[in-house]
Amino acid sequence: MTVMVRPPLTPFERDRGELLGQILRDARADRSMVEVAAHAGISVETLRKIERGRVPTPAFFTVAAIANAVGLSLEDLIAQTAIDPGRMSA
Repeated sequence: MTVMVRPPLTPFERDRGELLGQILRDARADRSMVEVAAHAGISVETLRKIERGRVPTPAFFTVAAIANAVGLSLEDLIAQTAIDPGRMSA
């Protein structure tokens, strides 16, 4: 049996996950986590973890569903998360 081990995330990946969470949290604005999670078809706990950067590499369809729920286009989300790796923590 082959065991797949995921390599540890880089500081850049962790920082990008935190940025993603912040962008989604800001886009949620005054809407409740319950409302957005229900609209996205995910659990409140999953949304909370993504917004806090605890899930720095969430699944694409999860991010797409959250973005749709908060009215953020994927194009805008990509543009806002296009960060310079040189600016991230080492």
